[in-house]
Amino acid sequence: MKSASALPSYRIVSLATVVILGVLVTVLLPLAFPVGGGPTGFDRVVDDRIHATLDTQHTVYRILVTPSDALVVLAVLLLGVLWYAWRRDWWRAGFLLVAPELVVAINTYALKYVWHRQLHHYLAYPSGHTVQFIAIATAFVLIVPTPRLRIGATALTVVLLAAIAIGMVGFGYHYPTDVLGGTATAIALVTAMYAALPGTLRRGANPVQPGAN
Repeated sequence: MKSASALPSYRIVSLATVVILGVLVTVLLPLAFPVGGGPTGFDRVVDDRIHATLDTQHTVYRILVTPSDALVVLAVLLLGVLWYAWRRDWWRAGFLLVAPELVVAINTYALKYVWHRQLHHYLAYPSGHTVQFIAIATAFVLIVPTPRLRIGATALTVVLLAAIAIGMVGFGYHYPTDVLGGTATAIALVTAMYAALPGTLRRGANPVQPGAN
């Protein structure tokens, strides 16, 4: 008999599709990189358009990239963890606390060395700033309790990601393909972790309110 806390089959299929697509994008994008890991034709086109439009407005770059700053995203993450912990929704609090930072560690200490795309003095693919931001955003999207909240969180993430990408490319921190790869990597890994959760952990989906006996 199927557990009430298990994911429905249609959701398992959708999550698996997201993971597969994310992995494919992450793995296939580097095939377009020139020898030495420089910019692709797509990178040059996007880069030229951004610089032609905004290079006289460097303050705009700073504003656009701010949502990916470590202090900002970690503060949002901590608020989310505290909110779910206050509601005694322990599996959501735990997933939000552990999954995004585990993905950041996997990217920083493993995936970047697989493709070794050098930019300035660091490895740029997949983009670490993007991975951290999208990993946290994806975790929020996956654990919110209603479809309406999920749609709202997804829409906000898309808008902020576009702003962050423009800011990072404008400052020369990353190529556009670094951002695309970071997005795909974070979505795939966080979604895979979510799908792999034992069904028993989701029994906290209707959390006990604070103060209840």
